[in-house]
Amino acid sequence: MTTWVGRTATEIAAAVREQRVTPREVVAEHLARIERFDGRVGAFRTVRAEAALAEADELLSRDLGQLPLAGVPVAVKDNLAVRGEANRNGSAATPDTLAGEDHVTVARLRAAGAVVVGLTNVPELCVFGTTEGVHGTARNPWDLSRTAGGSSGGSAAAVAAGMVPLALGNDGMGSLRIPAANCGLVALKPGHGVVPAGIGHGDWFGMSENGPLATTVEDARLMFSVLADTEQPPPAEPVTRSIAVSVRSPLAGVRVTRPYTIAARQAAALLSEAGHRVRPANPPYPVWLSTTSLAHWTAGTAVDAEDLDPRRLARRTRVHAAVGRRFVTGVRTGVRREQLRARLAPFFAEHDVLLTPALARRSPASVAWHERGWLRNILANTAYSPMTPPWNLTGWPAMAVPFGTLPNGAPCAVQLVGRPGSEAALLDVAGQLEVLNPWRRTARLD
Repeated sequence: MTTWVGRTATEIAAAVREQRVTPREVVAEHLARIERFDGRVGAFRTVRAEAALAEADELLSRDLGQLPLAGVPVAVKDNLAVRGEANRNGSAATPDTLAGEDHVTVARLRAAGAVVVGLTNVPELCVFGTTEGVHGTARNPWDLSRTAGGSSGGSAAAVAAGMVPLALGNDGMGSLRIPAANCGLVALKPGHGVVPAGIGHGDWFGMSENGPLATTVEDARLMFSVLADTEQPPPAEPVTRSIAVSVRSPLAGVRVTRPYTIAARQAAALLSEAGHRVRPANPPYPVWLSTTSLAHWTAGTAVDAEDLDPRRLARRTRVHAAVGRRFVTGVRTGVRREQLRARLAPFFAEHDVLLTPALARRSPASVAWHERGWLRNILANTAYSPMTPPWNLTGWPAMAVPFGTLPNGAPCAVQLVGRPGSEAALLDVAGQLEVLNPWRRTARLD
């Protein structure tokens, strides 16, 4: 008997279009896996079992041959509107009202034939790089003692556990790339304006972007094409690119551990052997990057928390927002972000792609971080995920790509960064790494 769990979105959509399987059969198999394993993983806040099956049946009235995601089950991060569902954003302070219409990215996925099976867990207001709170805790399917990461932690856990082949998340300071790196997935944070945002109250000053989480580069490319409403075909011939490799942390005082530096250097060596011009080179990160990152991070939360009852927010969220309120006015000017772009632009004029470790160390233990103090959360997050914030501040595209394993057998990962408009180039380089160093798609939970 053919099983569709563990198959790629590309394979599933092709089978549905060719009528080798029905959308209901595909969705039902994935719902069964969610029912079996999500009690251990904690990927979903809510599962739309009946609605998803009904929507799968409705696809049969459409021209399946014209749907790039025909019958593909997808999960959606719980800070994006899904018609008929509450959008809780990981909080007890948000209203339990049903959305009247889909967020534009969800609407594009559905128009392409995807079926939304559920909304995934996030940390409160999507603030932190670990996912736990009043609605649930998302664990890494490769190591259930560790957090899946955040803030798109539930979305990443759902894909890594084989509950869906694709998930929609977003990234304001690394919230796609961090959980993808933890969970062995491909994630793309598009550059500013490439995919519709509309996240929270102002997209964290334009730093947050919606993007795909997938098990393969081909699937990430497919989902990105749908989200961006543009074709992103792979190149007909290999393209030789100038690639800089850097294992230096952008944030002063944070050390990148050996497994992640090894992964970046090994990936660089493979790309060099494949014909790319690869050389060590550190971007000229400014000394003020740490304080600028903190100011933007906290100010974004301050704006998102403005209309919420602070008594219903977790203590770490209240403190984060209180710290950020003093920075909102300065952050709105965008001066520091412009200065950072100007400082880094010459580096990317010389190099097509920057290759770095995706993380500095393995993810923290899966514990009740939402019940711990603000400073403890800040230190834990900064110590393991310093590599991602610069590229939200610049608004430039960046990817997390699985590469190798950690000593405990969980996935390791590298990050690819490019200048504005280089999403296709990043996907191409990621695709080459996938061929040169294949990775396992999903964790075994049986």
